[in-house]
Amino acid sequence: MAEDLLRYDILIQDALRGAVKKILAEVGRTGLPGEHHFYIAFETTAPGVRVSPRLKERYPQEMTIVLQHQFWDLSVGEHAFEIGLSFGGVPEKLLVPYSAIKGFFDPSVQFALEFDPGKTAEELPEDLLEAVEELSKAEQHAEAIVGNDSDESAPDKAKPAAAEATDGEAEADPSAQVVSLDAFRKKP
Repeated sequence: MAEDLLRYDILIQDALRGAVKKILAEVGRTGLPGEHHFYIAFETTAPGVRVSPRLKERYPQEMTIVLQHQFWDLSVGEHAFEIGLSFGGVPEKLLVPYSAIKGFFDPSVQFALEFDPGKTAEELPEDLLEAVEELSKAEQHAEAIVGNDSDESAPDKAKPAAAEATDGEAEADPSAQVVSLDAFRKKP
């Protein structure tokens, strides 16, 4: 068998990540249409991922976020998306590079994509990593100055989402549930 010098596997992964980016961009512009909602699993240890220390401690390897009932400030960039979600009643801001995504699932239409995290043709730019670190330091500095006076409620333009994890821990919120993407995969 010939060696795959074109790296079709990586090209396909990049194309599918591009589809996720386009889907999120459309949702950012128009909101979630109909019954659509998304489960997005990602590695919390991947380069460029930004989650609070509290979430990092709780989900040290992987977590799944659900965009359905309450999310805000969805910002879709070239290499990552940023979103506001509530975890156990505590608002959080997450930055997730597309290269960190392990799975994308829309149960309303049984659409699923599975990825090999970090396997991309285009490495995460060093500039993005530096910008994430600078932004994180600036936010910490601003919180210290303001006295951590954050708005606990979601903005009026809040859109569907909930946050959940795949590591088997249950959220304190009784409406939260842990979902494994394996439950939605076709069985041989």
